[in-house]
Amino acid sequence: MKSKELTESDPWRGRNFVVVLSDGEEAFAAITRFAEEHEIGGASLTAIGAFQSAVLGFFDFSAKTYREIPVDEQTEVLSAIGDIAVGDDGKPSLHIHVVLGFSDGSTKGGHFLKGIVRPTLEIIIRESAEGFRRKKQKDLGIALIDV
Repeated sequence: MKSKELTESDPWRGRNFVVVLSDGEEAFAAITRFAEEHEIGGASLTAIGAFQSAVLGFFDFSAKTYREIPVDEQTEVLSAIGDIAVGDDGKPSLHIHVVLGFSDGSTKGGHFLKGIVRPTLEIIIRESAEGFRRKKQKDLGIALIDV
C-alpha cells in the first residue's frame, strides 16, 4: 500500500488522501487498516482498479445477514463508492458498494465484502470535518450511520 495526503490538514474541511493498493492485497482489510492508522472517523471514498477475485454481498432482510456472492475471476472495479464511520467498537467501520466489470462487458454489483487486488486499486478518501457514528440497528441486523 502506498498513500499520500493530498491537502494539508484543515479542521474545517478534513484531509484528502490517495491510497494505492498493490497486487495481492486484500482491499477491505487494507482500507480498514489505513483508516485506523490515520484515525479517520468520518469520510467518503471512491475507487477504481481491478480484482483477481472478490466477494460481494446482498442483504437478506429475512435472515438479517449478507448473502455472499463469490466472484472467482479477474474483474475491473468500474465503480466503488462508500463511507468510513466509527462503529460501536470505536474502530473504523466501512460501508462500500462496488460494480465489477467482466471480460464480456457484463457487470455484477453489490455490497463489498472482500477483494484481492490485481494489479491495483486506486482509492480517494475525503475526510469529513466531523466524524460519523455507525450504530447497530437490532431490528434490521445491520449498522447504519446515526445522525
